[in-house]
Amino acid sequence: MDRVKALGRLLPRVAVAVVAGALLGFAFEPHDHPWLTIVAVPLFLAALNGSSMKAGFLIGAGFGIAYYSVLVPWLSVIGGDAAIALAILEGLFYAVFGVFATQVLKLRLWPVWIPALWVATEFATASVPFGGFPWGKLAWAFADVALGSLAAYIGIAGLSFVVAFIGVCVYAVLRRGTVLRMRAVAVVAGLALVFGPMLIQLSTAGDGKQIRAAIVQGNVPGKGLEFLGRARTVTRNHLQATLDLQKQVEAGTEAKPDVVIWPENSTDIDPYKDAETRADIEEAVKAVGVPILVGAVTQGPGVNERQTTGIVWDPSTGPGQRYAKRHPVPFGEYIPFRDQLLPYIKRLEMVGAQTVPGVGPGVMPIRGVTYGDVICFELAYDNVIQDVVNGGAQVLVVQTNNATYGGTGQPEQQFAITRMRAIETGRTVLIASTSGISGVIRPDGSVEHKTGQFVRDVYVADVPLRDGRTLATILGGWPQWILTGLGLLGLVLALVERRRGKAAVPPPPAAGSEQPREKVPA
Repeated sequence: MDRVKALGRLLPRVAVAVVAGALLGFAFEPHDHPWLTIVAVPLFLAALNGSSMKAGFLIGAGFGIAYYSVLVPWLSVIGGDAAIALAILEGLFYAVFGVFATQVLKLRLWPVWIPALWVATEFATASVPFGGFPWGKLAWAFADVALGSLAAYIGIAGLSFVVAFIGVCVYAVLRRGTVLRMRAVAVVAGLALVFGPMLIQLSTAGDGKQIRAAIVQGNVPGKGLEFLGRARTVTRNHLQATLDLQKQVEAGTEAKPDVVIWPENSTDIDPYKDAETRADIEEAVKAVGVPILVGAVTQGPGVNERQTTGIVWDPSTGPGQRYAKRHPVPFGEYIPFRDQLLPYIKRLEMVGAQTVPGVGPGVMPIRGVTYGDVICFELAYDNVIQDVVNGGAQVLVVQTNNATYGGTGQPEQQFAITRMRAIETGRTVLIASTSGISGVIRPDGSVEHKTGQFVRDVYVADVPLRDGRTLATILGGWPQWILTGLGLLGLVLALVERRRGKAAVPPPPAAGSEQPREKVPA
């Protein structure tokens, strides 16, 4: 009977958490309702408040699984089971958050410890397993909101803390038992964080220098996974788009670029080893007469291994500097435990050769300008961005291939992440995609150019160069480490308080022992 009553009390809390998780998923692209975060976070905390640690695990799991089910349904292109597995895996991080938050909510300064613990959870999801999956950070939802400008000062982790803190302020106001003074502080702090960033004006100007860059989206001959079998056609699409650009330059209808950007997988055939692919690239390079940053899949370094690379191809000297993607996608570009899994999951054979991560950042000096090259999903990894900025990148380049996920919402989510990176670094970002979304993002996160999906597009942009640093890039990883440390400190304090509370409760009398009788006066 007690278990039935406990279950009856738990299920409504789990249901509330599931609703909160789904609402949080709708805060992000392609739905784009960022302020749902300050509804979802308080609902989640309300479900956790007063629950046991065991109940917190189930409540947190319900929240996290619902969150990622709404956030990344695009993974079902690979397989429904893959989408479900990822949602469960990421949901477990929020299950652990739920376990600990039930105790942290009992602390006096819980409005500080909870958002710090949220940052610690995001840090964990972005780190493990297999390099992590940093796609669900609260900050990514705020590219179009003034609050997002804070990323230039406190970075992505700092912005996630602020977003979570605003949600905490809402909950503090509504929470039963909150003293009047705390409610007043929560109202003032929340309103200041929501409206204060509207006073921030981020500059889009450069440091007096600029370059002209052409972004080529050659398009692919199909949607989904099937396009991968038509690698030569993809390369020739980009070749033809580049040749057409040169015709426009010669006709005087387009300005001559200083550099041309081709996307990731603009050739899936190694141009170092395949004469036909090399000839296509060299034809394009010699036609425009300027370097092309080519996205190529190259063979090696070992047998049945490959790398996803950006190669600077010069019209005079040929292939030169090369950057290899540092964060290949598990089960998409390589297979963890390959020998153990392949015999049982035949679908993994579609991955092909094992992609080996590169070493070193994508810092690419091209004719006196330093570009920071980032390839596709690794855009979401903080260390990749920090390394290219620390290496002197004056402009960022994202080479990407979203053809597999076209029309699923994934390209829109990646574009939003790219906008936040522009704000964080104070750099213009040039995005070249095989099939969309390509574009140009200014240093304040505003969009100069954005293509459609599955169309051919060539855009020439005048790009301001920047050597200066935002406070966020100067601080680097410190905000994330400090906030994570605060979250863990809050957890330790909560567990210590819990232990003290248990020790203060007197043990029940032993079975069969007699209670001392009260003396009755004569």
